[in-house]
Amino acid sequence: MNNPTTSIADFTESERKLVSHTLFERYGRLIGIQSADAEIELIPESGDLITCPALYWEDGSANFVIFKTGASQFRCQFFYVDAEQYGTGRDSYDNLGDCVVTLLQVQTEHEKSLKALRSSLISAAQDNDDPMLPVIVQ
Repeated sequence: MNNPTTSIADFTESERKLVSHTLFERYGRLIGIQSADAEIELIPESGDLITCPALYWEDGSANFVIFKTGASQFRCQFFYVDAEQYGTGRDSYDNLGDCVVTLLQVQTEHEKSLKALRSSLISAAQDNDDPMLPVIVQ
């Protein structure tokens, strides 16, 4: 159920600049950041959806979202497809810089883990002549 009486202020210009600067430091180039609105459940399992301002960007196949959930309150996630969403293990941040940096670090670690898993699966498939193993194409 949507609660239209709850209004969360949009990201300020200084908050947008902080995100933009942090992404420039991470990627070494300007990253296009889009403003959006998202309906999220602020209170877990309440069923109440609240419209929150969000900042969105992409890098490769990864998509990133920072949600502003209140005054100096933020949530974040990254995803590849809608059914494959990841958080940082922390529900809320009161510091936007920490939120963005942690999100980028967790996504980088996730990519490293996926790469290591792919490498081990390819190695196992190449070392085993079992016709029941799937063929892995790089």
